[in-house]
Amino acid sequence: MRRACIDIGSNTTRLLVADCVNETLTEVHQERAFTQIGRSLDTEGTIPAAKLDEVAAAVAGQLASARRMGVTEVRCVATAGVRRAANGQALVSQIQHACDGLVVTVLSGDDEGRLAFIGAAWGCRQSNQLLPDSSLGVVDVGGGSCELVVGSPPDQVGWCRSVAIGSSDLLRSEILSDPPSADECARASARVHDAFAGLEPPPVGRAVAVGGSAASLTRIVGPLLDQGPLELTLELLQRLPAAEVAEQHGLDVQRVRLLPAGILILMEVVSLFGMALTVGGAGLREGLLLDW
Repeated sequence: MRRACIDIGSNTTRLLVADCVNETLTEVHQERAFTQIGRSLDTEGTIPAAKLDEVAAAVAGQLASARRMGVTEVRCVATAGVRRAANGQALVSQIQHACDGLVVTVLSGDDEGRLAFIGAAWGCRQSNQLLPDSSLGVVDVGGGSCELVVGSPPDQVGWCRSVAIGSSDLLRSEILSDPPSADECARASARVHDAFAGLEPPPVGRAVAVGGSAASLTRIVGPLLDQGPLELTLELLQRLPAAEVAEQHGLDVQRVRLLPAGILILMEVVSLFGMALTVGGAGLREGLLLDW
């Protein structure tokens, strides 16, 4: 059966269309729009009217793409950017009005983490990256929150925490320059450390990172994220403007602007899990389709 899901995140709005048979997904099509809800919030935490229109139009366009491909049922979820916005429900209503028949579900942090875990565990199984009977740690770094999950594949979550900090938050409040200064990164790092203070995840046999920052970093450092390579990449991003890094590595400029913040969060998670992170090939959207 062909299915589709739309994920309205703090940084991006993404469509995934896949053919789903039992527990197998075959990707058919993906789309991405940098809608940047998190960075658009005003001082009262409200999404501006122009941004409401932009996101609703992006979702309507992605829904139309899915339907052209023969998808009759589409699941649509919104994550931290909408969850935290003072007028998040207004965005949900506007999207549902623009997209007749589409239901938008605003995920809790725990639900977001559970779906990311299911998708990451499935991706690990597909690439034979799981050790028998070992626990799996998953981090999903988003624009408005970071989900940490430990459990047993394929879908048994034993420990989950949603940390209310993301790459968009840090870019909006701390990392203002391009390229970012050392002082900006130091302030952002201190804020990340404070946000994760007191967390003690259970021991894991393997740790996987999913989300836009982790996926983009594979273009620069490869599929294994450890303190040394992450620190070197952060130094690179402090020397060169985002446009130059984007051109060198085939990345979107807007994603490169978010990378210093994503790296600082991932470095904190490496310390928490006590091991390097493998970049996962699947995450929340795949988890959403598998959990259908």
